Amino acid sequence: MIRYGDEVASIARPLRDPGDLEILLDRAAAARVVMIGEATHGTHEFYEWRAELTKRLIAECGYSFVAVEGDWPDCERVNAAVRDDRADPRDALVRYDRWPTWMWANEETVDFTRWLHARNARRAPDDRVGFHGLDVYSLWESMREILTWLREHDPDLVPAALEAYRCFEPFNEDPNAYGWATQLVPAACEDRVVTMLSAVRDRDFGLWQNAEVVAGAEGYYRAMVRGGPEAWNIRDRHMDQTLDRLLRRYGPTSKAVVWAHNTHIGDARATDQSQYGEITIGQLARERYGDAQVLLVGFGTYRGTVVAGPGWGQPMEVMGVPEARPGSLEEVLHAAAPTCGLFVFPAEGPRPDLLTTVLPHRAIGVVYRAERERWANYVPTVLGERYDAFLWFAETRALRPLHTLRVDAHEPETYPSGV
Repeated sequence: MIRYGDEVASIARPLRDPGDLEILLDRAAAARVVMIGEATHGTHEFYEWRAELTKRLIAECGYSFVAVEGDWPDCERVNAAVRDDRADPRDALVRYDRWPTWMWANEETVDFTRWLHARNARRAPDDRVGFHGLDVYSLWESMREILTWLREHDPDLVPAALEAYRCFEPFNEDPNAYGWATQLVPAACEDRVVTMLSAVRDRDFGLWQNAEVVAGAEGYYRAMVRGGPEAWNIRDRHMDQTLDRLLRRYGPTSKAVVWAHNTHIGDARATDQSQYGEITIGQLARERYGDAQVLLVGFGTYRGTVVAGPGWGQPMEVMGVPEARPGSLEEVLHAAAPTCGLFVFPAEGPRPDLLTTVLPHRAIGVVYRAERERWANYVPTVLGERYDAFLWFAETRALRPLHTLRVDAHEPETYPSGV
């Protein structure tokens, strides 16, 4: 650990206020996609500083929309609210009712979306910044959105959508039941979903995206019960393809900010995820747009508190996050970095050992069991290859959920622990 001390000091910058992000803004100005991570799904500082960086990307670098690790229908309600002069985005966020609700139904996201709403109100409708969901979980909600749209705008296509919807009906909106049923009937609802997708592809963009969600979710739930990396990869490929559709929708000069967990925005090739056959949206973005057009920003903390569930679907709790384990990246940074620090890695030239050595790097999902801290919750990482920059907070605190309702969890648990 001692050998990293001078290296950390040489590349770390204190992070006191949003003005200290200037060096990161300089790198982001030339990019088309900036992906901003989080080491947990429930930490105030990660959400707060991700928002502060995003505000500057929008205001100073002309970024066009924010795309998050959230469901398309839920996020479209937020998108409508940030664009509507008379709306309050909080009303849309509080409607998030699928576990884990706190990921987006929190005061930190309210603060950002209200800022975005106020900024949009000063701009022309076609120059307003959007807020969209990239994830794949909303199979049944997306099906209902499709049927509602078609009944109003294109009733001739309702039968194809109903065929798909009725195929899923016997499973009572339970992805586990559907996934296991497909082991007995391999094709299941796949063919009907493909037929529906081809029928609506050239219609309304939101309709098309909901159909893509249904197609992605159907494949995801089939893969989940088989195990292995396929389900993870279906999900990240869906998020990558959704991001690309949004960029094309917004136009050739558009730019995107992505919010997701470190395990999605980091490049899998710099972790053991690649050894397990997993890909990430960070890796896929670099491959699709080129390294120079993509900026990947990770986050980390040494200790604090976090909002998470003790088990899948269980009520959220504020939990203690113990000091990071010996030999981890977090222990290295705790010993040598500023209490709050910014690292922007050199794009070329020689790099210090800190950026080229494999170190365990903490990752906490929506499920957290602190008693497993010493042998789980860490991803072996080459820091300088996984990210282009890193924000560090020695001590962090839990974010502020909007509500504490216990919600039935129909979603099967994802590995590792719902990230």
